[in-house]
Formats: sequence, structure tokens, C-alpha cells
Amino acid sequence: MAAEARVSRWYFGGLASCGAACCTHPLDLLKVHLQTQQEVKLRMTGMALRVVRTDGILALYSGLSASLCRQMTYSLTRFAIYETVRDRVAKGSQGPLPFHEKVLLGSVSGLAGGFVGTPADLVNVRMQNDVKLPQGQRRNYAHALDGLYRVAREEGLRRLFSGATMASSRGALVTVGQLSCYDQAKQLVLSTGYLSDNIFTHFVASFIAGGCATFLCQPLDVLKTRLMNSKGEYQGVFHCAVETAKLGPLAFYKGLVPAGIRLIPHTVLTFVFLEQLRKNFGIKVPS
Repeated sequence: MAAEARVSRWYFGGLASCGAACCTHPLDLLKVHLQTQQEVKLRMTGMALRVVRTDGILALYSGLSASLCRQMTYSLTRFAIYETVRDRVAKGSQGPLPFHEKVLLGSVSGLAGGFVGTPADLVNVRMQNDVKLPQGQRRNYAHALDGLYRVAREEGLRRLFSGATMASSRGALVTVGQLSCYDQAKQLVLSTGYLSDNIFTHFVASFIAGGCATFLCQPLDVLKTRLMNSKGEYQGVFHCAVETAKLGPLAFYKGLVPAGIRLIPHTVLTFVFLEQLRKNFGIKVPS
């Protein structure tokens, strides 16, 4: 009798990403605050203390509903496309995909996920940034769905996809860094023969993937955040890049440390959760 293995269901990536987002949301919020400073005035610790002193400890979870909405659109889409296509192609070729094909598949999956997730991403950034604005300037969205409705009603449906080009480009880079690099790192670690397909292997591979994703997407992440949080002062991606460059080249890496501190644990948690979902609830297939 042939041994059985398990593969992920199409929605597992979205669920795993939601679990990771619940753990890392405060770091994501601090990253947005740091990136939207016009001048570098506060570092990560100072920003965290200011948020807590001004609005309380729960303010670190401001915009969580939008973050979860984003994961169930952006992450669910890119994981579903990537894993479904990868498993079908690999099954037909009787072996893992070459790395360049993983990169291509990751890019396409990330582009699609980034576009689908743009409305929730827009609301997510606004809700996170709200807590540092004066009371009179806050948008005060009650939750993610309220934010989506109000943006569509007050600013038009097109505004929901403001920054979609940037979000899709960033989605492609981070998906290559996370999914493609995770697959390759896991494959290389297992090929050594020293480690089996266990949680430690998942940790090592996802840690590498998180570092790759942070390095690849940080400049675009800064521009995306500035565009989404703007009130019309930028004419487009190029204009935003030019204005950011005036602050110096390091402005493109503003918030790099909290981005890495947030994205690497988020990547590790996502893949640890995903692998556990796959092993315990995945679809059984002959190995």
C-alpha cells in the first residue's frame, strides 16, 4: 500500500496568515507610523511608547480587523494560486519546480494577490495611522468594512485601488521572498539529510525567507505606505519616489528594523501555522 502525504487546501494560506497577523500586528502598526514620519524623529521604541501613552495599550491593535481582511484577500489569493499551480505542475513533472520557475510563479501570484488586497490594504494603513493624528483629523473607521464603505462613498470606488500598482509590485517581491525562497530553502535543508520535515526545518526555511522578503520589498513598502496614506499630495508612484528621495537615500529604508522585526516573525509564524494545517487537515494524496 502506497504511503500517503498531505497537501494544503487552497484557503490554508489565508488562515495561517491571519494567525500570524494577530501575533505581529503591533509591529506592523509601528512600521506604518515610522514610515509616515516626514522627518526621522522617533525610533521604534519611542514610537511604541508614544502610542501607548497617548491612546493606551490597545491602540497597538488599532486596525486589526483591516489587517485580517487584508490577509483573507491578499494572502489567501497569492497562496492559493502559488500552491495550487506548484502542486499540479510538480505532479506532472514528477519533481520539484526549478527555482526560476518558483520565482516566476511567485511573481504572478503576488501581483494578483496585491491587486485583490489593495482595498483592504488601504483601509489597514489608514486605520493604523489614525492613532497618531490629532482627534480632528482622524478618519475614525469603526472597522474594516466600515472603512471600505466610507472610502467608496466619500472618495469613489477608484480610490479603493489607489496604489494598486505599487501594492501589486510589492506583492510580487514579497511573495518571491516568502513563498519561492521558503520552498527553495526547505528543499535545500531537506536535501542535506540532517533534518527531516519537522517544525525546526520549517523555522529555519521560513527565517531565511523572511529575511529575503524584507530585503526585496522595503523600498516599495515605504512608497506604498506613503501613497496610501496621502491626501492627494502625490501625483503618482514616480512623484512619490522623487519626493521621498529628497529626504535622502536612506528614506527608502525608513522603518527597516521594525519591518524586519515584523516581517521575519510573521513569515516564520505563517509557515509554521501553514505546515501544521497541512499536516493535520490537508488533503491526502499518494506520496
